[in-house]
Amino acid sequence: MSVDVKALGKVAVLMGGTSAEREVSLMSGTGVLNALKSQGVDAYAFDPAQRELSELKREGFARCFIALHGRHGEDGSVQGALELLGIPYTGSGVMASAIAMDKVMTKRVWLAEGLPTPRYVWLAPEDQARERIRTVPDDLGLPLIVKPPREGSSIGVTKVQGYSEMQDAVTLSSQYDPDVLCEEFIDGEEVTCPVLGDGASAQALPVIRIVAPEGAYDYQNKYFTDDVHYLVPSGLPEAEEREIQRLVVAAYRTLGCRGWGRADLMIRAADRKAFLLEMNTSPGMTGHSLVPMSAKAAGISYEQLCVQLLATARLDSTR
Repeated sequence: MSVDVKALGKVAVLMGGTSAEREVSLMSGTGVLNALKSQGVDAYAFDPAQRELSELKREGFARCFIALHGRHGEDGSVQGALELLGIPYTGSGVMASAIAMDKVMTKRVWLAEGLPTPRYVWLAPEDQARERIRTVPDDLGLPLIVKPPREGSSIGVTKVQGYSEMQDAVTLSSQYDPDVLCEEFIDGEEVTCPVLGDGASAQALPVIRIVAPEGAYDYQNKYFTDDVHYLVPSGLPEAEEREIQRLVVAAYRTLGCRGWGRADLMIRAADRKAFLLEMNTSPGMTGHSLVPMSAKAAGISYEQLCVQLLATARLDSTR
């Protein structure tokens, strides 16, 4: 896909922001900014935590590359602000961003469409009495996962091995989100698969298999160590890879995503069934990030990927 970079106009790379993932967003945004500049794009850093978004209009920005992660960046709020300002942006629109950011809402949509996702229990703030928390393993079995439904990057996530660990896990999760998501643990291999495009033309990139030390694919290992092994090609049987790609595109389209996204899944060891965990609508673009890694395996360089994504920037109202 050849792009006339001059036609893209003045570009703001939105990075930083106010979420728990600020540090990662600054790394992503810096990578994107440098890549766009290297390709001749008139691009500038813009941190919504330090500047009003209305300045984008005043300063004549023609489009935005959203490299924000987490709340106020990936949840539809900044997308809504850009809709009101009339400035096209990369990635999913308001509704898809808002749903995908909330893992409980995502599960509800996927389950309604018959897509496989682990069983779950949602604990609203008024439903977190000690007696209720103790019953969750009766519903989901052990081990199980406890996590905040509206955070990313494995922040606030606990793998609970016994009843006695439930209270601490819920307390940790609720520091990041008043709601708590408890999820059936799928014992098996973790994989991730990016999608590029829109609607019927959406296409999955190569699947990446993630091998983490002792299965601990946590915040530290995701961004700050080299202990995790990422296998692309995945080494999975071809039919299995194709089925994961089919599932991921269906999950992406069901949520109404556009531009790009990345789904995380578990393959259950017992029967090789794949389960969808979540959809990231503003995936990481750091040196450890998975979309650039998968794109590279498909013959798309980091710089090409950034320019291609920028070229797809648009508004919901121009669908």
